[in-house]
Amino acid sequence: MIDLDDTDRALLRAMQADGNLSAAGLAKKIGMSQPATWRRIKRLEDANVILGRHLVLDKEKLGFGVTVFLGIKLATKGRVGLADFERAVAAIPEVQLVQHVLGLYDYRLKVVARDLSDFERVLRRRIMTLPSVGNVEANVLLSEEKRPLAL
Repeated sequence: MIDLDDTDRALLRAMQADGNLSAAGLAKKIGMSQPATWRRIKRLEDANVILGRHLVLDKEKLGFGVTVFLGIKLATKGRVGLADFERAVAAIPEVQLVQHVLGLYDYRLKVVARDLSDFERVLRRRIMTLPSVGNVEANVLLSEEKRPLAL
């Protein structure tokens, strides 16, 4: 864990609020010079506090109107079963997120599809045929609210 001061936290909040701001724009927001702000950003990147920046796309405008969360219980366990499942699920483009979890299910997947019939195709032809898949539970996303990490 890295020690963050109030200026680091203000910088991170500003970056979360608008990831497109330049170092000069961030400097203006937090009341520092551009070189000092850039050095802080670099230090936070080097310490892996900032892991990267990414583009957020509108799934619906790209034709993906359905998001489904799947709970997957593997039929067989062990290192080989986990590795085979993880390798196979990583090759499915509709699977946006794979989480290995504790609890009722072994994995939680976030799957996007064009519509419910497209999701059914992905489920039947790609997910259910994965190595070691046992029980599957689907939860269709109705709405989503993003909450940034509080600093």
